[in-house]
Amino acid sequence: MVDDFDLSEAFDAALAATRRERSAGMTCADGSSAAANLDQLERELVEARQHAIERGVVDMEWFQKTVRWLVDWVPETELTLIAALGQIARANQSTSS
Repeated sequence: MVDDFDLSEAFDAALAATRRERSAGMTCADGSSAAANLDQLERELVEARQHAIERGVVDMEWFQKTVRWLVDWVPETELTLIAALGQIARANQSTSS
């Protein structure tokens, strides 16, 4: 079971990073605007946060799919979003051991 506070904090940090990147005008690895991807990521984080708090665990299938998707478009020099998802994984694992 995941600690709701740690999990909420981790999701909040990922949402904040997503919003900061959108405000900064982040681009994808191919140089195109990342706005649509960031909008999608924000929607998914909000939904995944709610489900994780309700169920007490992060949906690891969603998590793995999302990390693979991020790696496809996030520039190698902009790892903040991937690191923020790592925080979600750590919050999930810290209480499930």
